[in-house]
Amino acid sequence: MNEELVKELNDRLIDLSFAEDIGDGDHTTLCCIPATEMGESKLLIKEAGILAGVEIAKEVFHRFDPDMEVDAYVPDGTPVKPGDIVMSVKGKVQSLLQTERLMLNILQRMSGIATMTHKYQQALVDAGTKTRVLDTRKTTPGMRMLEKEAVKIGGGMNHRIGLFDMILLKDNHIDFCGGVHNAISRAKAYCREKGKDLKIECEVRNFEELNQALAEGCDRIMFDNFTPEQTKEAVALVAGRCETESSGGITYDTMIPYAKAGVDFISFGALTHSVKGLDMSFKAAGSDKLKI
Repeated sequence: MNEELVKELNDRLIDLSFAEDIGDGDHTTLCCIPATEMGESKLLIKEAGILAGVEIAKEVFHRFDPDMEVDAYVPDGTPVKPGDIVMSVKGKVQSLLQTERLMLNILQRMSGIATMTHKYQQALVDAGTKTRVLDTRKTTPGMRMLEKEAVKIGGGMNHRIGLFDMILLKDNHIDFCGGVHNAISRAKAYCREKGKDLKIECEVRNFEELNQALAEGCDRIMFDNFTPEQTKEAVALVAGRCETESSGGITYDTMIPYAKAGVDFISFGALTHSVKGLDMSFKAAGSDKLKI
């Protein structure tokens, strides 16, 4: 992942988020908190899971007010439980109050994604498979970099970041091109012409398309809506000539037979589009609400 691109997009996300939340001023805070009043707040975990988003939380605080002091006690990727204190932040009370919601929105969502990803990946490991969990492009607009980072923190892998870092020939591309042969051959010609070193993946819907993809050659083949039995047969047919991926309606409850069929990857849109945020709160130091 291009670090400069990640930083640029995350900075823009933070700026936009503050603009939509604060507008022409946090009048609730401004009306009752003196500008010079100093304070401290602590981040309290209220639900077990995998923590993700600590590093971007620091960016939120420092981008809003460089004088805020952040002490993080728990790093990203750590299992947390109710009652854990993740960090304390000292600074102007006005700054603490105005950064609270954005920081929580990011940390809760990223931690929810990391927690779900860890659950999926651990289940595949416990089942004795080597299959890896992949995310998709079904992400929250503007938050893709953060959500995909959360997947990695949770132990999964990123499929691709966007349309620019991998070629994935899906059903619509194939149908508009007139078939798998045309789609893959055009992709290879495009890469040669543009001097692009991009992996090429092709989605197949049946064994006829699978055989065509194998004849053309590509880096990965995605079995779309295959049954576990068909997947096992398809993996045997591929015989290690390229990577394999299962996709299409697979859930936590149905994924194990696909993994045991021998695919290298299973992709889940649910990791980012249907996740529940991890419960946590940001409270003034000394508050009774810091106790579980």
